[in-house]
Amino acid sequence: MRKIKLFIATSLDGYIAGPDDDLSFLSRYEGEDFGHAEFSASVDTYLVGRRTYDVVMKIAGNFPAAEQYKYCYVVTRRDMPDQPGITFHKGDVVELARQLKTQPGKDIYCDGGAQVIKALMQERLVDTFTLFVMPIFLGEGIRLFPGGIPETEVTLQSVQSYGNGAVRLQYQLKTND
Repeated sequence: MRKIKLFIATSLDGYIAGPDDDLSFLSRYEGEDFGHAEFSASVDTYLVGRRTYDVVMKIAGNFPAAEQYKYCYVVTRRDMPDQPGITFHKGDVVELARQLKTQPGKDIYCDGGAQVIKALMQERLVDTFTLFVMPIFLGEGIRLFPGGIPETEVTLQSVQSYGNGAVRLQYQLKTND
């Protein structure tokens, strides 16, 4: 069965974006791959929330994931027509995730946002967590793990530090086996 892999950056105080979905703090760390190329080779499906999609479109003017991954799903509550390389999924993200996990292919990259992550974690559907803790405190914004996530035990797989002060933490969901 395919795995859902979270691969995301957070501030030291746990924010994935500042107020008003501001991602500008991440631009300080551009130029470092952080293992993204290797990670991308292990996945063929990209799963993200519409707010994250909107922020990327505002910043980049396009949606690079649509060209980078074989399948790209944007979870939304709005009726939005599919675009080349992008399926806008208006249904339940948990149902979609369960369906994707049973289909053949490489693993699934979950890039947020916080509400998508929360919904998947409530059902124990995220298998691995690769978190990049950036050396900055934002003070406010969008929390990576909002309230309502059940107690979830994970096992540390690896730790890597970078010269710019960032730290990569990789965890795997601890199974009850």
